Amino acid sequence: MFTGAYTALITPFKNGRVDEDAYRQFIEWQLEQGINGLVPCGTTGESATLSHAEHEQVIKICIDQVRKRVPVIAGAGSNNTAEAARLLKFAKQAGADAGLLITPYYNKPTQEGVFQHFKAIASECDLPMFVYNVPGRTGMNVTAATMIRLYKEIPSVVGAKEASADLAQITDILEQCDDGLTLLSGDDFTVLPIMAVGGKGVISVSANLAPGKMAGLCRAWFAGDTGLARRLNREMFPLNHACFYETNPIPVKTMLHMLGKVSPELRLPLVPPSRANRDKMLETLRQSGLLP
Repeated sequence: MFTGAYTALITPFKNGRVDEDAYRQFIEWQLEQGINGLVPCGTTGESATLSHAEHEQVIKICIDQVRKRVPVIAGAGSNNTAEAARLLKFAKQAGADAGLLITPYYNKPTQEGVFQHFKAIASECDLPMFVYNVPGRTGMNVTAATMIRLYKEIPSVVGAKEASADLAQITDILEQCDDGLTLLSGDDFTVLPIMAVGGKGVISVSANLAPGKMAGLCRAWFAGDTGLARRLNREMFPLNHACFYETNPIPVKTMLHMLGKVSPELRLPLVPPSRANRDKMLETLRQSGLLP
């Protein structure tokens, strides 16, 4: 169900508010381009600066616009266990197919604490969960042993978004879990190698810009056309770099504005990119064929 390319959606703003019209149009374009699934209210969606009401609004809009045409994995994570449980309950009520829950950040729990965090959430809500491991953002890593334990002991843990870029750790997880575990890349640079060791796709930042190409990369790999998959991976590489010239989602939102998709509006403490990086982004879009 969760195989392929999922876009970690940006959240468009207009005059300080969620721009519902632009968001709906953007989601519809993603679907027309052939994306396999969508993820609202993740890091790329600036979830950290959405109010609770806005968080719920963004998820509702996404689910309503998608109308079950592709799966929706709703962002529902928090470093507050009770809050994460509440957000997951809301995602289920709204009709999401699964929840994406970042590991607790700032608190720096032990591995046992990570396990108990997800166990407590699962006891409150049975919506399928993806554990989001991104040490560069949270300051802590979910070890292979902990991820394997989460999958084997908590039935609603169905997958992981792995952004550690540690292929040894990822391979260890996949080798010790059955095919019921859906491990998705959380780092656009590691999509192809993660699928090569048994991963099932990606939750992607650069798919905001080129959803059809990222979905095509995954589709080619699973169809056994490794040559096409490698070629598409090479073609995506400049966009992947450009999306991280500055802190995500500053670059991707800036480039989407250049393509006429959304406003470039960000929320503090995020600010517009430097002129030098903006020029590099513009050149990348041109070289990638996305902008004449």
